[in-house]
Amino acid sequence: MYYWLIVLFHLVVMPIAALHVLVSKRDHRAALGWIGVIVIFPVAGPVIYFVFGINRVRTKARLFAGRHLPVMHFGYERATREPGDDHDPMASHVDPPYLAEIGARATGRRLSANNQITPFINGEQFFPRLIQVIDEAKEYILLSSYLFSPSGVGGEVINALSRAAARGVTVRVLIDGIGAWYSLQGAIQPLRRAGVKVRLFRPPGLLPPSLDINLRNHRKIVVVDHQIGFFGGINIDQRHMVNDPNNRHITEDVHFEARGPVVHDLHRSFADDWLLITRTPLDSPLDPAEPAGTSYCRVIDDGPGDNLSHLSMTLSTVFTAAREHITILMPYFLPNQEMTAALQSASLRGVKVQVVLPERSNLRFVDWATRNMLWELLLWDVEVYYKPAPFAHTKLVVVDDHYVLGGSANLDARSLRLNYELGVEVFDAPLAEYLHQHIQAAIDVSTRVTLERLDQRPFWQRVRDAFFWLFSSYL
Repeated sequence: MYYWLIVLFHLVVMPIAALHVLVSKRDHRAALGWIGVIVIFPVAGPVIYFVFGINRVRTKARLFAGRHLPVMHFGYERATREPGDDHDPMASHVDPPYLAEIGARATGRRLSANNQITPFINGEQFFPRLIQVIDEAKEYILLSSYLFSPSGVGGEVINALSRAAARGVTVRVLIDGIGAWYSLQGAIQPLRRAGVKVRLFRPPGLLPPSLDINLRNHRKIVVVDHQIGFFGGINIDQRHMVNDPNNRHITEDVHFEARGPVVHDLHRSFADDWLLITRTPLDSPLDPAEPAGTSYCRVIDDGPGDNLSHLSMTLSTVFTAAREHITILMPYFLPNQEMTAALQSASLRGVKVQVVLPERSNLRFVDWATRNMLWELLLWDVEVYYKPAPFAHTKLVVVDDHYVLGGSANLDARSLRLNYELGVEVFDAPLAEYLHQHIQAAIDVSTRVTLERLDQRPFWQRVRDAFFWLFSSYL
């Protein structure tokens, strides 16, 4: 009796599981492996697949955004691309135009002209300017951060936001629900007592159960009075004050101030996240943004929902189109196969490709996983460097003489598939040269990684590195 029930259960569930694999999986090797598990192991195979094999991140993101899905959902693991004209008329005004069209086709977003982008190196440059802009705010302040620590300079930011709220300025702050726990939510209550509207992005909870470490909001955005915006990799945290003698976790980084029409795009990105959490729309700025400079910019929202792979596709294609140099400074580096192939191809075409990584990041298991795949780049003459302490948390890509990508995203699966991230393309020759030299200064104090050095690792290290590399999709 029980035997026939088990057989019947397997005959019903097995084809459903196999069909789900065929329809949803993008990698044929993964699809073939999962079908083998489903067919070979009666009952257990389909159960294992339904528990561990289904990538639920994008489905959760769509449900989180209020999208209704059928019970038997056979969705694709891919981005949603809206039909329309992918040509960007602004691209013809940009040097080089061969890079400017890529983002438009990958994301559907057009460039904005007449922007001014100012870089800030570390907290010593960024936080005084941020506090000054907050103190000068007259209408509203929008601030989004993954971390918001109330100690040190974070307390100064809290005080500035509190002063703004006391002046009648509308202040909205969005902090990631997991990131807030890094500081035990210490910034939230002081802000709320001051009249600041604070929301957490998908905080963990017991009722209903919500302990998902994915779908995190990793964006760092500030918009003030639709005139000034900030973006980049710096959290509201004392660790970015690199000259503080009491800072035990010195973290270098780069942030940017934006003026011009691109500020409206940053406003839109924050407003989308605020709507996602509160279900309350924010009014768009009514006044046109004033021209502020000569930079062309494109804001790229990337996340596990409909914007999946926008940054990954854009960067992979930019690498493929590069003609002179690709310079990358990144704290966590686990590129997918397409991006790895693009870097290999660029090097084979004679493009100088340089990747600068921390000698030791704050996530050692990511360092180990990265070390397991670096041979794929070193074998094809990509230059890889290990920068010594302090830890460089900077996320920068500079291509040829005009292209910069800055923002919050790392080149790994967590940033490019599991998190809500923000990148900003900037076409600006002086800025590109300045940041290229900034990365070259890091290279000057770094150690170049060689294939021979990598191959000489002790066997136990190779095993450890390969083990953590197996989890690259989730690190």
